[in-house]
Amino acid sequence: MENLINQLVRPEIRALGAYHVPDPAGLIKLDAMENPYTWPDDLKDEWLAVLRDAPINRYPDPQGQVVQDALRHAMGLPADQGLLLGNGSDELIQLLALTVGGPGRKVLSVEPGFVMYRMIALFAGLDYVGVPLRTPDFALDLPAVLEALERERPVLTYIAYPNNPTGNLFDPDAIGQIIAASPGLVIVDEAYAPFTDESFLPRLGDWPNLLVLRTVSKMGLAGLRLGYLAGPPAWLHEIDKTRLPYNINVLTQATAAFALRHKAVLDTQTQAIRAERGRLFTALTAIPGVHPYPSDANFILVRLPAGRADAVFAGLKARGVLVKNLDAAHPMLHDCLRVTVGLPEENQAFLAALRAEC
Repeated sequence: MENLINQLVRPEIRALGAYHVPDPAGLIKLDAMENPYTWPDDLKDEWLAVLRDAPINRYPDPQGQVVQDALRHAMGLPADQGLLLGNGSDELIQLLALTVGGPGRKVLSVEPGFVMYRMIALFAGLDYVGVPLRTPDFALDLPAVLEALERERPVLTYIAYPNNPTGNLFDPDAIGQIIAASPGLVIVDEAYAPFTDESFLPRLGDWPNLLVLRTVSKMGLAGLRLGYLAGPPAWLHEIDKTRLPYNINVLTQATAAFALRHKAVLDTQTQAIRAERGRLFTALTAIPGVHPYPSDANFILVRLPAGRADAVFAGLKARGVLVKNLDAAHPMLHDCLRVTVGLPEENQAFLAALRAEC
């Protein structure tokens, strides 16, 4: 069997490890940028009544029109722009790669950044180009990006806004220059839009090659796996051709439409997370040897003293707190952990554990 696998599986796939998700059982889970709040019981009861009537014996609406309408209303999407739903934003990244991919074509993003841009490019047979951010503040290196665009001529360029895993917002004027200079599509990934007041959604249509990618995961609906891509209808018409039929299931459609009708509940939770982010950041700055980076997302990147990341990560886990260890993820992330902003009591437990380890 090993010989057959070696013959048939692409070498670049054999060289990969599968995406690892740690078991969080028994731990305070602060590793995956999830909203820690649940719904009030009365809202759960109303939701379950909606699900009771969901036609699970039928295929879902292939376009998810009710969800599209709810998203347009809730997110203020421009009326003249198209909308495409994905099974998480990861699927939409994959659809983009399938739509414009081809031999010798390239995907560009900045690094450190969202790992799925690189991974999905590899899966789809595209070459990936990463442009390093500036040190020490992870700012966008505009001259380097513009030079790479001219040299590499990518068909897709991803800019996360705010960036993951650094949490910072890039200069919007610099992003505008990148869009204008790009030979291909530019996708501004606003996965963490609930935690900042900045967005490129209102600027859709200003450039013919701009798309905005979002997800409902971070606003408290991670279990639904629902992403959406907004932009010029002509582009989304072509991308839609690579989407598998019925990709958004009946229960996700029913739940998303219901949740978006109650967006005020999710917005209240988001505001609580934003306030708690500020308190967590202030507390982290007071711990000797710990350097937190300012964040417009629902997580904070933390740099520890040299060589301490693995030991502190293990110590936190032993004390019942799971965060993300980024020490080996990218050279610029040596000695870094990333912590999701949790409930106040979860954040206090994290801080107590971190102080004990540092």
